[in-house]
Amino acid sequence: MVNYICQDTSMPALDERRVNRWIRAVAADYGFTVGNINYIFCSDERELEVNRQFLGHDYYTDVITFDYTAGTTLNGDIFISLDTVRSNAETVGVPFEDELRRIIIHGVLHLTGQGDKTPETKTQMTAKEEKALAKW
Repeated sequence: MVNYICQDTSMPALDERRVNRWIRAVAADYGFTVGNINYIFCSDERELEVNRQFLGHDYYTDVITFDYTAGTTLNGDIFISLDTVRSNAETVGVPFEDELRRIIIHGVLHLTGQGDKTPETKTQMTAKEEKALAKW
């Protein structure tokens, strides 16, 4: 089950059924099924608070993924700062909705085990995002 929750922001326009089908399809590409995934949409300030409290990082980010995956069943909490998604979309010149989809699937890819901390893994993550976005 995929849940969409808002904290200190309003819900972005999403076709939840389509997004859910897409998430399940991408998860299946990596040999996973979807258990419980919570998307928590929030502001920059809430994202910074989560980043500081749980990860000890003192910076803004677009997505924070807490992975509770068990075996091949994806479970997790994915915090998404809509403020940062919006500013990133403006910076790269894409519609907000496109950037939001990229970040939504970015969190799923983290749950499948994909990292992005090194230049090599970041390049791999971007390629996997592009492959997933092509399925949209």
